[in-house]
Amino acid sequence: MINEYSIESTTLRQRIEAIPEDSILFRSDFPEYHTEFVGSVLSELTTEGMLVKIAHGIYAKPRRSKFGIVLPSVDKVVQAIATRDNAEVLPSGMTALNALGLSTQVPMNYTYLTTGSERTVNLSNREVVLKRGVPKNFCYGTRFISLLVQALRALKKENVGKEELNIIQQLVLKETDKETLAKDVDMMPAWMKRIIKPMLTA
Repeated sequence: MINEYSIESTTLRQRIEAIPEDSILFRSDFPEYHTEFVGSVLSELTTEGMLVKIAHGIYAKPRRSKFGIVLPSVDKVVQAIATRDNAEVLPSGMTALNALGLSTQVPMNYTYLTTGSERTVNLSNREVVLKRGVPKNFCYGTRFISLLVQALRALKKENVGKEELNIIQQLVLKETDKETLAKDVDMMPAWMKRIIKPMLTA
């Protein structure tokens, strides 16, 4: 006997099954269904191994490899949260240093600035902290300079040595939009600008 519940369940299951691997799902992604019903379907699919619950109300549809399941990166999860909240996010602190290759230390906890609401998300054994950032942090035209400002702020002027300068120089050379890059460098804090500006003509 087919009832309304089983029709809805099949429809929701089929929709989730059709979602590509390496995707992030939120319990709130399906507002047309009752929230408890969505929760029960997500729970079933998690039990069956199709989904992995990575935080409260957040699920991943992992990629399968010969070594097992591969969960989406922390950055991908944070970007998905930002998209859902219609916000911008930007790695800060050690997370920014790591993203630019200025630190090889893999952070246990991740910090991001956001234009959205502040929150802490526990992803497995990692804590992801989204802190409210001032608009100036998001004013740069290139993501590279946005990241670099955060990374240098964490590193501090006295710790910028030859190795760090070499890495930054290579990253500067890779930037294709030189005009926007130059405008961004002019907007950097004064001590950072003094370091980076000569690299534009090197």
